[in-house]
Amino acid sequence: MRKSIENLAGRKLTGGRKIAARGRRKFEIDRYPNEAVVGPTQIVVRRIRGNNVKAAFKTAEFANVIDQDAKKVTKSKILKVTKNPANRDYERRGVISKGAVIETESGAAVVVSRPGQDAVVNAVLVKTPAKTS
Repeated sequence: MRKSIENLAGRKLTGGRKIAARGRRKFEIDRYPNEAVVGPTQIVVRRIRGNNVKAAFKTAEFANVIDQDAKKVTKSKILKVTKNPANRDYERRGVISKGAVIETESGAAVVVSRPGQDAVVNAVLVKTPAKTS
């Protein structure tokens, strides 16, 4: 995904166009976002600046779910994405991002990691209020 020359070009006080004498540098070029969804685990490994690598989830099957009451971490299967406050469209498409509420075998949990950038899904169990009748 190549960015346009949005910040390089501009207007002068007179209204004339100011055009940069250079193009976009390699470090200024963006990438398409990597949006992790529920499915059999697939990891994307990308080369980044400084000859390093970044691993990210394309699809995630399991999550490390933390139960703060029992102080235990369990590996649970992700069943579905129930809510995603980051974007309504993400909720419809089932994209797992930080802050998303996922349904796991252990119960409902809020994602606290960034699966599209870290290749790990860490989540904290949500306490459901006890029903009084």
